[in-house]
Amino acid sequence: MIEWGLYNYWVVIFLMMTGLYVVISRGNLIKKIIGLNIFQVSVIMFYVSMGKVRGGTAPIDAPGFEIYSNPLPHVLMLTAIVVGVATTALALAIVVRIGEEYGTIEEDKIREIEAEEHPN
Repeated sequence: MIEWGLYNYWVVIFLMMTGLYVVISRGNLIKKIIGLNIFQVSVIMFYVSMGKVRGGTAPIDAPGFEIYSNPLPHVLMLTAIVVGVATTALALAIVVRIGEEYGTIEEDKIREIEAEEHPN
């Protein structure tokens, strides 16, 4: 039997730092949204892995079962996935409008255009 130990935490940390790096280091708005989604996936994985109890079963009262897993974290993460999809769709729609307005989705070019249009 393979002992997995705490590998799930290392995966969560890796995904979290990858998502944060993409959000901070990239100027492209689509890449920033992708970074936020990677970060969100790491949080969802963290909660789901915390909700699992080794040897636990569904919380149904049946003879022979004494250890139960809590289904609440999994249910909450299903809700988080739905909200994440909706916010991603909204963010992409906003990026499309920004692209139509400014002709680019690069953050630094948008700031240059704004500085030219509205000098202090």
